[in-house]
Amino acid sequence: MKKLDSKTTDADEGWIVQVYGSNRRLLCVLEPSHGWIFLAGCCLGLALAIVIFNVSRYTSSTDRPELTAPNESTTDPVKRPPLQVD
Repeated sequence: MKKLDSKTTDADEGWIVQVYGSNRRLLCVLEPSHGWIFLAGCCLGLALAIVIFNVSRYTSSTDRPELTAPNESTTDPVKRPPLQVD
């Protein structure tokens, strides 16, 4: 009996997804490393979104500029009624 070679084959790679077009041409190949990088990017993006949300939620109100209503002008002492369009 012959011993089988212990060389690595394509079957040892895990999973590989090959996407073909309608004309039977190879469009792209997805390997396990692509999946891990995508998962790491999703986790990093989620963590960054949570941090930014919490920072913007708990900023003090003194840092924000105060908004004035558009019909209240500080330079015009005479109050005018709002314009009515028919």
